[in-house]
Amino acid sequence: MRAVVKAPLGRRDRQTDAAARSSRAYWVGEATSLAGSSVHAVALPVVAVVQLHATPSQVSLLAAAATAAAVVLALPAGVVGDRCAKRPLMVATDLTAAAVVATVPLCWATGSLSMPVLYAVALLLGALTVLHQAASIAIVPELVRPQHLPATHSRIGAACAIADTSGTYGGTLVVALAGAARTLWLDALSYLVSACCALRITPGPARRPQDGRPAGVIGDIREGVGYVMRDAIQRPLVLALTAYAYADGIVTTYTAYTLLTRLHAGSTGLGVVMGVTGAGGLAGALLSRRLTARFGPGRTIVAGFAAYLVCGVPLLVAQPGAGWLSVLAVAGALKTAVGVAAGSTHRALRQQLCPPHLQSRAQQTAVWLASGVRPLAALTAGGIAAICGVRAALLAGTVLYLIPVALVQASRVGRLATMPGTPADSPAGTGTGSETTASEESRVH
Repeated sequence: MRAVVKAPLGRRDRQTDAAARSSRAYWVGEATSLAGSSVHAVALPVVAVVQLHATPSQVSLLAAAATAAAVVLALPAGVVGDRCAKRPLMVATDLTAAAVVATVPLCWATGSLSMPVLYAVALLLGALTVLHQAASIAIVPELVRPQHLPATHSRIGAACAIADTSGTYGGTLVVALAGAARTLWLDALSYLVSACCALRITPGPARRPQDGRPAGVIGDIREGVGYVMRDAIQRPLVLALTAYAYADGIVTTYTAYTLLTRLHAGSTGLGVVMGVTGAGGLAGALLSRRLTARFGPGRTIVAGFAAYLVCGVPLLVAQPGAGWLSVLAVAGALKTAVGVAAGSTHRALRQQLCPPHLQSRAQQTAVWLASGVRPLAALTAGGIAAICGVRAALLAGTVLYLIPVALVQASRVGRLATMPGTPADSPAGTGTGSETTASEESRVH
């Protein structure tokens, strides 16, 4: 009798240990990759603006190239993420991204680095990022129970915030010591570490409906887009994210350029501002559950969008000097703290509501719309800057942050008082979008 009792307990223990190891491997890999991307974010503008003397038009084209792949690949990537095993996709994209990033320091060493090379690297890296995220974000519900998603996203956000800050400061130091182009070797190394960590993940089985599944890629894409656009909770969230992405794309096109030129911050000042800004993400990740519990997910998400509007004003009026750089750093940290808290809340909310077989496609529908407008935003920023100057482009983007605030506030999302949650003894996401929406009625003010 004892042997019969102990056997299932042992299996449960082994399953728990495997899930814990997979979760640790996941967030270590993703955090390492993000640290490398933070190094990249410091080094690449210095390579383009300082070493290759890029013009404002070239800076806007570089920003557009980095996001253009999402327009073409985001929706098909969602189909791939739902149809295929996610771990091999994560490993393959990490290894390929390492090779792509390594071309920049190699070209610099051989004297062949140019803006067209940076355009190509940005375009390829953007495509690989889309494919990687189609698997890496959607795999989280396979690693933890649905009711644990808010806490999991909070922990992942905290780890990524630490990695973002350390990567930014580390990148700034290495740029100063070894040069911007050579620093990108660290980004390539981070992708290799991320691939090794992904190999240690043991995801749970992804569930798919047995009947009524549309045939073909187009049918799968239509199913995912249709689900998001019919759901009364997910539709306004996706539209608000799209409006935010357009506004933020205009602002971020010339943020680093403004710090390096008009404010004369140099690579060190740029790194300090970006590092403090990233540190705010740690506070936001740690506080996200408390903020959501205290104010509700609706108000938390609205505050996240509003923070970008309020904290974008200092960049419009800043002048050269350490005092203004401090103001920009504090504003960036506050913006990131509230934004990360809102982002964690939004991601957990979306994954709790979404059926398992649509996780990647629902996510990639949002990526397609949000990332798809970023090339247009970068080109818009370039056009405004060419006619009215860089500061006018920053002003236009900052004003446009009002749109996502209004969209969420006017929708049912803005009135959500609690996270939906999923009882531990019920399967996650077995209902349709309409059933999910109905269940939310009791949780809306």
